[in-house]
Amino acid sequence: MSDPHTISEDQLAALRKYTACDISDALLKLQVPGAGFVADLQLYSQPGPPHGPVTIAPAFTVLFVPKGTTIDSYPANIPKGAHWADLTRPGTAIVIRQPDGQKNAVCGGIMAVRMKARGAKTIVVAGRARDLDELRSTGLPVWARALSTVGAGAASAAWAVEVPLDIDGTLVTPGDLVFSDPANGVVVIPKDKVDQVLGLLPRLTAADDRVKEDVLKGVSVYDAFKAHRSNL
Repeated sequence: MSDPHTISEDQLAALRKYTACDISDALLKLQVPGAGFVADLQLYSQPGPPHGPVTIAPAFTVLFVPKGTTIDSYPANIPKGAHWADLTRPGTAIVIRQPDGQKNAVCGGIMAVRMKARGAKTIVVAGRARDLDELRSTGLPVWARALSTVGAGAASAAWAVEVPLDIDGTLVTPGDLVFSDPANGVVVIPKDKVDQVLGLLPRLTAADDRVKEDVLKGVSVYDAFKAHRSNL
């Protein structure tokens, strides 16, 4: 069986030519829920300039639940005596789902340092993080919805890794491509849609370029869209 956490260098090189907005346009055409967008994230750590290159890596997922509760959707699979950060799969983007409404963090500096040591490429927290200086010391792109001073143990418990996540309607399964664009945000490309996305992107971006050219010449947006986008 092939490893779901793989992507070819040719695919990576092709995707790096585009922005997260371009990717979402393609996913919208493919009727992917939420166009792959992970909403309401802030970029708290970014190597290099503020609007540096994108980072693309397969997803390694981590699901948290309220402390003291269980869920029926997926069995708990974190081995006894192990920490979820120690299970990080090298070369992946870590995507963490925290229960809604919690004020504590689920990713702190020690966890981020460990994930970096394990070979993580980026960290995406659909929830809260903490220890900002340590997060930045990793040199990884680190996204979160907000910060906290409170550790995970206050209200959250890691339940499972490598399980599908539903982040406000955007679905993330292990091995999906996480497209981290420091200028525009985070988009998740389903692994079975990568080839279709790559096929659509050149046509979509070329059409947008033609639309912009016409608008600059005084053409209405309606007419420019009709001329260049209607057949896509």
